[in-house]
Amino acid sequence: MDVFIKPEQIEDRSLQKVLTGIDGLDEITGGGLPQNRPTLICGGPGCGKTLLSMEFIVNGIAHYGENGAYISFEESVQDLSKNVASLGFDIEKMVELKALSIREIALQVEPVIEAGNYDLGGLFVQIGHAIDSVKAKRVVIDGIESLFSCFFNEAVIRAELKKLFQWLKEKEVTAIITCERGEGQTLISRHGIEEYTSDCVILLDQRLIDQTSIRRLRILKYRGSLHGTNEYPFLVTRQGISILPVTSMHLDYDVSEERISTGTACLDEMLSGKGVLKGTSILISGTAGTGKSSLAAHFAASVCKQGNPCVYFAFEESAKQIARNMRSIGLDLSPYVDSGLLKFHAIRPTQYNVETHLLTMQNVIKSLSPAAVIIDPISNLTSVAVIADIKSMFARLLDSLKRHQVTTLSTDLTTGGKALETTEVGLSSIMDTWILLKNKKKKKSRERIIQIIKSRGIPHSSAINTFEITTKGIILSKDPK
Repeated sequence: MDVFIKPEQIEDRSLQKVLTGIDGLDEITGGGLPQNRPTLICGGPGCGKTLLSMEFIVNGIAHYGENGAYISFEESVQDLSKNVASLGFDIEKMVELKALSIREIALQVEPVIEAGNYDLGGLFVQIGHAIDSVKAKRVVIDGIESLFSCFFNEAVIRAELKKLFQWLKEKEVTAIITCERGEGQTLISRHGIEEYTSDCVILLDQRLIDQTSIRRLRILKYRGSLHGTNEYPFLVTRQGISILPVTSMHLDYDVSEERISTGTACLDEMLSGKGVLKGTSILISGTAGTGKSSLAAHFAASVCKQGNPCVYFAFEESAKQIARNMRSIGLDLSPYVDSGLLKFHAIRPTQYNVETHLLTMQNVIKSLSPAAVIIDPISNLTSVAVIADIKSMFARLLDSLKRHQVTTLSTDLTTGGKALETTEVGLSSIMDTWILLKNKKKKKSRERIIQIIKSRGIPHSSAINTFEITTKGIILSKDPK
């Protein structure tokens, strides 16, 4: 007896989902929230429940042609409008266009005496009117625990929750219900029972790590669907909520055979005369003063010279300082900065923790859509994170950039006590091209040495060459004796 679904039938019989349009959330949920089913979002104060819920509604209206209804038990319509305006959401305009219906339901503060049978039929009428008035397909009920602040009978609470969730299913709407997290480690929601009647449960958390606040998201359950099970950091910005998956679900991105110049003739010569492959990752490591930033700046200028945008993340120097220093070696970056092709994003590593740095970088890259990204130096993040976290963070960033065919160049400052062919943050194994720079002592001077340790998919020189940084740029000299 064949009791298995045939592979070609799986997609037709699988759970249907609704895209949220929230950056990263659709990826870790495998396509969005369950269609026409309730999703519970739990979390403490300030963790982002309301903002995530409203973005779900707004994206439905703006991008997917699905009107929305928002039921609030905690905030007035005026306060809600002001709060989400910081994300650029004009919900008053959406209400005016009859794409959004907002209902503020004020509950009595006085305790209710439980006597006889009671139900939430009146509430269902109000929610139903909000849905029908705009033909909503997306619904948010914000602050569900407020409904039961006066009730103490767990059996009644459970029964009414089941009725509410089943009623929403019958209305054929995709719903988000938010609630406060329960006290202690054993309770997810305040009453400890809402999660059992929801098809999808998402936990939001805000915590303090090394005096820096960070928000995290985790999917606790998702009936009928595979999903990411890790904790994912997320950021609330003016562009909305951005959630960063720990890793992409699949390594299925395209690759290019196109070669691009490093901006340094001597280095291109060592890379079979053509430079690096587009969309790959380059690591330049070495001790202080070996020329890492000079090579990085030449690469940036080369990308911009071809009319392509480049983002330069600087963790050590300001943009003006980098531009001044490069002029001393015959490289003028100001035309590219003035034209907008070269964008500097200079920030101290201690400004954020490593995950917030990653999310910030992702948002900058997303807004500018560059052809190349430079990180100088990645090793400076060791002041805010352990090496394992930096490596994990950087692997996620590279994965995202490769998926979009963005070429990445990173510098890594190694200390004198390190072995020569060792990076400070252990990134060499995940990089496509690794260029090692050294300083070699001579009797009365030092000479700089350059060597390509590896370059995947490219014929390259194995020679150890010397080079000079002059007022006319970087010049390859000869093999060291």
